[in-house]
Amino acid sequence: MSKETIVVWFSCGAASAVAAKKTIEKYGETHNIRIVNNPIKEEHEDNQRFLKDCEKWLGITIEFAESSKYPSQSCVEVWGKRKYMSGIAGAPCTLELKKKARQEWEDDNPHDHIVLGFTSEEQHRYDRFKEFERDNIMPILIDEKITKADCYQIITEAGIRLPKIYHLGYPNANCIGCVKATSVTYWNHVRKVHPEVWEHRNTQSREIGCRLVKYKGDRIFLDELPEDAVGRPMKNLDFECGIFCMEQPEEETCDD
Repeated sequence: MSKETIVVWFSCGAASAVAAKKTIEKYGETHNIRIVNNPIKEEHEDNQRFLKDCEKWLGITIEFAESSKYPSQSCVEVWGKRKYMSGIAGAPCTLELKKKARQEWEDDNPHDHIVLGFTSEEQHRYDRFKEFERDNIMPILIDEKITKADCYQIITEAGIRLPKIYHLGYPNANCIGCVKATSVTYWNHVRKVHPEVWEHRNTQSREIGCRLVKYKGDRIFLDELPEDAVGRPMKNLDFECGIFCMEQPEEETCDD
């Protein structure tokens, strides 16, 4: 009798790395475990170093699910071709480079279960995913009551350096200048730490007509945001750009 297959979607973040480890520990002897990543050009280059370190830790080669429509795997290209960056319809980069790329991979790779890095604080996200997206998801971290802080500790204790993006003050390992963020604090942080990215997002959003940041209740262009404007601390932000994104309250989750 053939083994069932579990696919762990690895985002180059701490939570998905620990979810992969726990899945292997729990099901490695009874199931086929595959770990898959959606590579995105706009992520920090150190994410791929983290991915390779995790491969050694997990003992499984991480596979890639790429978009056939956008072989560059570039969000900038998607925004340019779609003439849309982010809004009430979500972000096309997530749709094209995450969700559709994942679906392409799944069409060619039959499997029985999936695992995402939903931590114990994210029961609501897990529930929504199960209801609206897929019911074959396994709540690996939730079942073990593992928090995001636990994940950082587990990774560190394993001797793996967290992705550099965390050390640069960002709340996750997403793309630099994630257009799903509307936070004042986030965008001024990008302006300070990665000014070249901020300028590129500003220029492209002006060309497309997309107001990326929400300031004093209104959506405005990045160059209209005062440099000294401060919103809620970024440590309260918690958005993982994975294969499933839904709009959440501004500032709390950066509209992911």
